[in-house]
Amino acid sequence: MAKEKTYDVFISYRRQGGAEKAELTKGELSKRGFRETRMFMDTRSLSSGNYMEGILKAIDASRNLVVIVTKDSFRNLSEESPSVKEISHALKVGKCRAIGVSNFYPDHFIDFAANNEIVPMVNQIETHVFQQQVESRRYMDELGIAHMSWGPLAEGKNGFFTNETLISIGAKYGKTGPQVALRYLIERGVIIIPKSSRKERMAENLNIFDFSLSAEDMDALLKLDTGAPVVMPSHHNPEIVKWFMSMLPKK
Repeated sequence: MAKEKTYDVFISYRRQGGAEKAELTKGELSKRGFRETRMFMDTRSLSSGNYMEGILKAIDASRNLVVIVTKDSFRNLSEESPSVKEISHALKVGKCRAIGVSNFYPDHFIDFAANNEIVPMVNQIETHVFQQQVESRRYMDELGIAHMSWGPLAEGKNGFFTNETLISIGAKYGKTGPQVALRYLIERGVIIIPKSSRKERMAENLNIFDFSLSAEDMDALLKLDTGAPVVMPSHHNPEIVKWFMSMLPKK
């Protein structure tokens, strides 16, 4: 009997119709031989109001959904928040596989965990070789929150594609610098969701499971960490927070 393969499929709906997109995606993946019970479909709730209604419809459309909620969705992080109550209920009754958060810093997810019965299962946050989230990871591990990286290739910023450390390590294994960067995150136990619309890039991003980095390589890559965001400004910057809040629908 052939060995069964397991696929984790992450899909972002953004501002599209959640329920319709979930059904379309399930159908298309099923045609390609993916078993629904092996899929993890990921959607993000940008804010409350109409967006939250779309997320709840998407939950009904696919019981394998992993709901990733950005912190601007929760004006109130307590169990009394309608958004928290609705999504927590969906998890309890088996309508979704997991609840996660996005762009939560340690003070945010510690606050969330302290004020809610359900602790987020995953935190999706900017993570790459230049911003490795070492401190955040320590607190996520304490709470049992999985670390998911968005922007694992740093969106090409900070000289990512020409970084000498990545290139030199890659040459030892016959790999590219980006493949080394992705493998590094994998070995640190970080979930990665590299984004590309090019087939050859997708294939390259997947071809990282036939080698392992040495302890010396891991140490060299750790030294690339700047401890600061490269893609998105800090959510602790008051002006950035004001900008995010300006996008929310008014009560």
